[in-house]
This record gives sequence, structure tokens and C-alpha cells, in this order.
Amino acid sequence: MQQLAEIIRKPEGTSHEPASSPLAMLGVAVAYGAGASAAARPPNGRLTPTEGYALQDITFRLELGERIALVGPNGAGKSTLFKLIVGIIQPTAGTVHVFGRPPEKHTCIAYVPQRNEVDWSFPATVEDVVMMGRVGKIGLFRRPSQHDRQQVWASLERVNAQALAKKQIGELSGGQQQRVFIARALAQEAELLLLDEPLNGLDKPSQEDIFRLLDSVRGDGVTAVVATHDLDLAAERFDRIMLLNKRIVAFDQPDLCLTAEHLRHAYGGR
Repeated sequence: MQQLAEIIRKPEGTSHEPASSPLAMLGVAVAYGAGASAAARPPNGRLTPTEGYALQDITFRLELGERIALVGPNGAGKSTLFKLIVGIIQPTAGTVHVFGRPPEKHTCIAYVPQRNEVDWSFPATVEDVVMMGRVGKIGLFRRPSQHDRQQVWASLERVNAQALAKKQIGELSGGQQQRVFIARALAQEAELLLLDEPLNGLDKPSQEDIFRLLDSVRGDGVTAVVATHDLDLAAERFDRIMLLNKRIVAFDQPDLCLTAEHLRHAYGGR
């Protein structure tokens, strides 16, 4: 499992290109094995047909403030796509741009991984976790200012988690943990929010809490990409759906994306 500190660490920020997309990919591929390594990439940048792909030929562009559902079967490459966006892994081919620049140095990206990827025994309080969202603003070896503390408290208030501030993160329910991670994104002043299966294991009230928060950050111009297996929620609560199975099967408004033909192509009749 990933240590919580590793997930929430952010490097120093980089500037945005004017009038650029929050996220754009062009011809992106991620190959399994040696082909996925930049060092082993062919000199001409081309992949051979025998190489296996986690993702292949991924091209799309998001608009500011959109809420996108990322759906597809297990093993479709959804988590790989998120790791590309945050710069954890590099594409074998193609380009990834966040606000017009490569993603590695952006502090505007907030990533909420699947709950089973987080070591919830990490000794941090809720307040500590939300403050870690400020690291890109503060710097690694500087103490938080009064302004930083105010930002953390305001973020906790916004997700209705002030009463949880001194609790250990591992003591919280699944819904509370997701709200705290969204508070961290608010404290970080994120502009691109990635949530990997945030609704898994949550009851209906907790799911509604998450959607209320997503509605709230949309008002701030935040673009959100949410991986989910729930096709009904994807159809009801999102602007567009990206149907993925190593390639983009469809990327459109829900009624145009979730057709029988597209679903058969993505899920193979399951």
C-alpha cells in the first residue's frame, strides 16, 4: 500500500498557459513491460504491434469546470490514466498536458486514490492531512503561516468536517475520509480534481455528500474526473462520460456514450 505522505506530496508549482485546456492528451500510450520505460523506448518513438498496452491511442480534451465520469471494466486502464495525469508514470508515446504544460510540476492537480491504496494507519490527524494540501504553496521545509491555517480550517468547514480535525484519519468512516481528501484539494487550491472510485462502499447519504461537494467545487471552476463503475450515476450526474477499455470507446454526453453498441464494445457483452 502507498504511504499517505507519498500520495499527498506535491512538488513546486508551474504556471499555466493562457486559454489552455485543464487536461489534454494526444496519442498517448502506455505499454507493459520494457516498452513502458522511457529508457527502453524505440529511437523513433514507435511501438511494435507485439507490445502489450495498458492504454493505447488516448486523445481527448477537457473543458474548464466539466465533471467527467470515467467508466469501464476492471483492467481498462482507469487508474493508469490517473497516474499519467499526476505524473506518477510517463507515457510510452504521446503527450499529456495540464493547462498547457506537462503534469509533473503542477500543484493544481489533486488526486484521491482508491481507499484500498492508502495506508490508513499512517499517523496523521485530519488537520494534518488537509494541511499537506498546502505543501506546494508553503514549501517542504517552511512552517505553515496563519493564512495557511485559515485555509485549512475554511476547507474543513466547507466539507462540514471541523469536528473531525483532531481525529486520526484511520478512525473515520469511508465517507468522512473522502470528504477530508476533498478538503485537502480545497486547501491545495486544486483546479483539476481526480477521484478514483470515491463512491465505492459508501451509503446513499455519503454519496450525496460527495456530489454536493463536487457541485460546490464546480462553482470555483474546478474540473473533476471521477472513476466509477455505476453507469446509472454516470448517466445522471456527469456532463460527459469517457468509456474506456485500454482505448477510448466513446467520450460524449451520457445518452450518446452509453449506447448498446458502445457498451458491448467496452464490456464484451458482460
